[in-house]
Amino acid sequence: MLKKYKLRSYNFILVFILIVTSVFALAVVNSANSAYTMKQGAGMVVSFVIMIIVSFIDYNWILKYFWIWYGVVTVMLIGVLTVFGHGSHGATRWFKIGPIQLQPSEFLKLALILLVAKLVAANKERLNSIKFLALIACLTLFPILLVAMQPNLSTTILLCIIVIAMLYCAGVSYKIFGIAILIAVPVISAFLVYVVSVEHPILIEDYQRKRIVDFIEGNKSEEVDMTDAGTYQQAYAVQAIGSGQLTGKGLNNNDTSSLKNAGYIAEAQNDFIFAVIGEELGVIGMLVVILLYTLFLLRMIILSREAKDFYGTLIVIGVMSMFAYQIIQNIGMTVAVIPVTGVTLPFISYGGSSLLTSLANLGLVLNVGMRRKKINF
Repeated sequence: MLKKYKLRSYNFILVFILIVTSVFALAVVNSANSAYTMKQGAGMVVSFVIMIIVSFIDYNWILKYFWIWYGVVTVMLIGVLTVFGHGSHGATRWFKIGPIQLQPSEFLKLALILLVAKLVAANKERLNSIKFLALIACLTLFPILLVAMQPNLSTTILLCIIVIAMLYCAGVSYKIFGIAILIAVPVISAFLVYVVSVEHPILIEDYQRKRIVDFIEGNKSEEVDMTDAGTYQQAYAVQAIGSGQLTGKGLNNNDTSSLKNAGYIAEAQNDFIFAVIGEELGVIGMLVVILLYTLFLLRMIILSREAKDFYGTLIVIGVMSMFAYQIIQNIGMTVAVIPVTGVTLPFISYGGSSLLTSLANLGLVLNVGMRRKKINF
């Protein structure tokens, strides 16, 4: 399980980028809502410790027990929907253990990465077999549908992106992807027509429909719709970013014109924290965040190409696709080019389960990096 590694094999560049991002994040969370600063700091310390521990555990040993992780997380998802789920804002996504609140869908990200990596790498010669792909689809779609039933559309999409990215990079033929796209496009188009046409669709919640409709048709009203959290948060987020201009108004400022200070950016420490960065640190602050993320993802691309085996390559691709989607989705919704969802900004947004699982996943990537050896794929 634990192996001796040379310290020089540790990817200190990736860790350094993460530390810089985390320190930056703590300052922004403190400015967004100081009540969460201590919790976020404690969460970071615990998550970093877990990341370091995981980074020294042989990922091949972890892959041997992927069924246990997959089974436990699936049972947790069923339990949340049926027995011990804790509801909030119209969704049942959490369960509580004393003062601790956990979100099983966050742990499903790692479970699916391990599942797909193990099955695909062990059956590479069957990768383009319809039976094998059907097996992958059944095993991944079942827990994903449980997440969709919470409801949690944003995480549902994220999980699908992870699986698709891993299969694409594993070498599933373009023909199969082409057929899948030909099927998916009309299905998605029909779904969007249904959502726009039916006032109370049975497949999604009313607030989700409203956000999709507002995005497709555009919010034609000159006034912000205060009846929908997603609509007004997005509108005020764009205004906040615009008011920050080049250098911003400064962290922890007392500017009376600040939309954050006036309380117009609800839950600013979570989903819309990028708006706080834009308002208080300006274009320069936003570019720094984007640069850090770019360097972070580029390091992971390099690691995926240097992995010792195909298992390691797929693990890094799965984790990288997870972070890439979250970054694009969160920033995109904040600047109003993507519909509003509940996706957090990795390592910056406040959140215990999200931070814990993100750094645990990164620990797995670091272990792949310590055992790297150039391979051709």
